[in-house]
Amino acid sequence: MRNNLYLITMSYQIELRHLRYFMAVAQHLNFHKAAKSLDISQPGLSRQIARLEYHLGTQLLRRNRREVKLTAAGRHLLEQVRPQLNRLEHIYDQTRDIGQGLSGEIRIGFLGSAMQAVIPNLLLDLQHAFPQWHSSLEELSNPAQVEALLEERLDLGFVRLSQLPTELAGCPVVRDTFSVVVPVNHPVLEKGFLNVRQFESESFILFSPEYSPDYYRTVLSICEDAGFHPRVSHKSVHAHTIFKLVESGLGVAIIPSSLRQGFDLSVRFLELTEIRQRAVLSAVWKKGEHSRALDYCIRNLQAKGV
Repeated sequence: MRNNLYLITMSYQIELRHLRYFMAVAQHLNFHKAAKSLDISQPGLSRQIARLEYHLGTQLLRRNRREVKLTAAGRHLLEQVRPQLNRLEHIYDQTRDIGQGLSGEIRIGFLGSAMQAVIPNLLLDLQHAFPQWHSSLEELSNPAQVEALLEERLDLGFVRLSQLPTELAGCPVVRDTFSVVVPVNHPVLEKGFLNVRQFESESFILFSPEYSPDYYRTVLSICEDAGFHPRVSHKSVHAHTIFKLVESGLGVAIIPSSLRQGFDLSVRFLELTEIRQRAVLSAVWKKGEHSRALDYCIRNLQAKGV
């Protein structure tokens, strides 16, 4: 009974603003910058952080004149509080918008190829079914999308991953072939193209493994199945950059075939139709309760999936 009373008392003593103040300091690791971002005085911020530490009974930050660092307890609190505050802020925003008769929002992360193949049609369907809702779009790497979904900064993502964290669910939406991208004047022509081994001596330009680890491993496996290991000369996170490097004669690339749409550069695409590998794009979301609009999107994607 005493422990329950203590927890209830502590919950009234620690307010949401204390956690927001702590998040700001943890983000900037500088009290002056954090106070400025919160539009409060630095001494006032220091007092509120000290009060939070007092009520929790532990030190969250180590600070001296030169630096501010999180303690182990501070890192744990940051990890636990960040997704909850993100969710609360999103709930507050949605509640205010609904109360004012404004639209709700679906926050979507994506890889570039999703914009070519899936997202425009999904947004048109959403606009028709839920005209008062709108969407925000952010192009992010696979790991960044997973992190944002877990922290509830995104509602829906489009990734190329073979495995997902247990907190996420998903479905494949595009099963694409791969193509070799070569300069327009490359000696290997479509009629004379047999397999990727013809490019064994070439330099390869690939998407960075940090951007899409599964894709990077898949491209390596395409080459290894053909009997060689590619010599990677450049890496990028943008298809346009990769195509521009190929156009300049700095190497060849292997990309999902759907990425050929929307670019007007002096390159040619040689589709790899006979290999076992496919570029699978999946829609992913966090398990649990969703808005009606997000549920509609998920059902739509599942129905049209591959």
